[in-house]
Amino acid sequence: MCCFLLLFAAFGPRFAIIAMWLFGNRVDLAFDSWVWPLLGLFLAPWTTLMYLLAWSPVGGVSGGEWIIVGLGVALDVATYAARPVRSRYATA
Repeated sequence: MCCFLLLFAAFGPRFAIIAMWLFGNRVDLAFDSWVWPLLGLFLAPWTTLMYLLAWSPVGGVSGGEWIIVGLGVALDVATYAARPVRSRYATA
C-alpha cells in the first residue's frame, strides 16, 4: 500500500498534467509558452496541477484561488522532503 501511495505522489500529477495538455487546451491558455508547464511537469508537478485547476479564463488565478496553488507548493515540498527523511529512518 505504501508503494502505491508513493507512486501516486510521484506520477499522479504528472499524468494529470500530460492528459490535460494532450486532451484539452487549458495548459496552452493558462501559460504563455510551453517552457513553464514543461518545467512544472518535472520540477513542481503538484504546484503546476493546482495552478491549472485554479486558473480561470476570465481572471486567471486571483484571490482565494492562490490558497489552492499554495497547497500545491506544500505538496511539492512534502514530496521532496520525504526522500531524505525516509532514507534516514530506513532499516538496513
